[in-house]
Amino acid sequence: MSLQADPQSRPIVSGASYHMRFHLPHAHLQSTFGNDWFALKAEAFARFFGTPVFLVVQTGIVALWVGLNVAGVTKFDVYPFILLNLAFSLQSAYAAPLILLAQTRQADRDKAHAEADAQHREALAQASEQRQIQAAQQTAAMLELLEQNTRLTEMTQQLSARIEALTRDVHAKLLSEAS
Repeated sequence: MSLQADPQSRPIVSGASYHMRFHLPHAHLQSTFGNDWFALKAEAFARFFGTPVFLVVQTGIVALWVGLNVAGVTKFDVYPFILLNLAFSLQSAYAAPLILLAQTRQADRDKAHAEADAQHREALAQASEQRQIQAAQQTAAMLELLEQNTRLTEMTQQLSARIEALTRDVHAKLLSEAS
């Protein structure tokens, strides 16, 4: 995104990111949890919790864990699987805040998008109003021109009739003098 300043000190956006021009006034705002490495990775991890890949992999690990311990291949976590419950508790303890963090960051983005969309709708409404005013002005100017054209046409018609009458008078006078 390339930014330039116009005379009114508003940024001008050029290139492929023109559609994001209404978000620029909010670019200085930081997310509630920041945009540092930890916040971005935590949000990515929280988003990963809801994917089918995570659910399938977790289900596979749990099935393998239970299967190996029930079959007696390993004895490190026998029934009632206390270590597995501890792992789920630990996962829940970290997952809940990470999911809340991701939701808060998404709410911040949604709010910024909503504000930008409202500004865009307002700008569209103002542009539409300006176009309507301009169309009304152009219509009034066109009506004035039509009225002037009508007056000129009437004047031309009157002058043509007068010229025709004068021509007849001159022609009659010339004919009377010649006879």
